[in-house]
Amino acid sequence: MKNQGNREPGSAWKSRLGVVYSTNPDYQYDTPGEAGPETLPPQQQRLVISLDRKQRKGKEVTLIRGFVGSEDDLKELAKELKTRFGVGGAAKDGEIIIQGDFREKACFFLKNTGYKVKES
Repeated sequence: MKNQGNREPGSAWKSRLGVVYSTNPDYQYDTPGEAGPETLPPQQQRLVISLDRKQRKGKEVTLIRGFVGSEDDLKELAKELKTRFGVGGAAKDGEIIIQGDFREKACFFLKNTGYKVKES
């Protein structure tokens, strides 16, 4: 592997192509960061809970859709649900996938947390 100098791993070094070299050792490259969507409070969220078997080889999963907010907050909510139910799952593309049929438990938990929930 090539020595990449003082580059930080995972940094977007290609986005600073306008600056080739700086003699200042304390110089920090400014890279524009993306501002993610702001997470709405639970009272303003409308979540839809459904059961899905499609493209999962017949296995049931509980889908929670409609979350508006950052990916980190979505993952945090998914982690709370997975820990509470003792099951696996994932959080991606604005939805939470929980292995198994946990519609009633998820609905109860989310309503107690303050979310507006609809079962479909």
